[in-house]
Amino acid sequence: MRTVVLCGGRGTRLDALGKAVPKALVEIGGKPIIWHLINVYAAAGFRDFALCTGYLGDLIENYFESDGFSSDSLFDDVRVDLFETGQDTNTGGRIAAIKDSLAEEERFFVTYGDGLSDIDVKALLDFHLSHGKKATLTSVRPNSTFGVLDISEDGAVEQFREKPKLDVWINGGFFVFERSVLEILEPDSVLEREPLEQLAAEGELMAYRHNGFWKCMDTFKDSLEFNELWEADAPWKRW
Repeated sequence: MRTVVLCGGRGTRLDALGKAVPKALVEIGGKPIIWHLINVYAAAGFRDFALCTGYLGDLIENYFESDGFSSDSLFDDVRVDLFETGQDTNTGGRIAAIKDSLAEEERFFVTYGDGLSDIDVKALLDFHLSHGKKATLTSVRPNSTFGVLDISEDGAVEQFREKPKLDVWINGGFFVFERSVLEILEPDSVLEREPLEQLAAEGELMAYRHNGFWKCMDTFKDSLEFNELWEADAPWKRW
C-alpha cells in the first residue's frame, strides 16, 4: 500500500531556514523530517512511498538519489519514488498529478511532509476499513499557543495552564483514501477545500480521533521544539 507524501510547499514561516531548504529537509536530530516520517510508516510495515515535490524539489531529489537516504535508512526494503508536481501546485493538485502512479492501488495513504505523530498507522487503516467510506482523515486536538487562565467570578486566578490541548478537533493529515477519491481531484484542487468538503457532504469522510502526540513543522520555533523533543524522548519514534 503506497503512501503519498506532500512535500512541495514553501516554508514561508521558517524564515531563512525555509529559503535554504524545503520543509521536508529541515533536520531533527541531524536527520531530515522526511526521514522521520518515512520511518513512522515503515516501522508499521508500509514501505512504498510517492513523494510529491515542488519548491526546492531538486534538494529532496539529491537527498534520495545520492547516498543520503540510503545511508540513513533503517529498513532495507523502503521504496521511494519522487514526482515533481510544480512549484506552486495546490495539495489536491499534487495528488492529481500522480494519478497514474496510484492506478494499481485499491487505497492509499496521504500525509503532509512537515508533520510527525505517534499515530498507530495500522489502527488508522483498520478504522478506515471498518467504516467502508471513501476517505478518512486523522483529527487531532492542537495545543493552545498561549497559557490559559481559569478565573473565578471575583477575578481570582484558580489555575494557570501552560499551553493546554484545546477542546476542538482539527485536520492533522494522515489520510487514507480509496482510489475513487482520485476522481474528484483536479489539477487546481486544494485538498482541504472542495474535495474534502464534497466528501463530507456526501457522507464519505470519517475522522480517526488521535489523542496522542502530533506536531507540524510550521515555524522556526517548531524546528527548535522538534529538536528538543528528539533529545528528550521523541514521542513519534516508533522504531
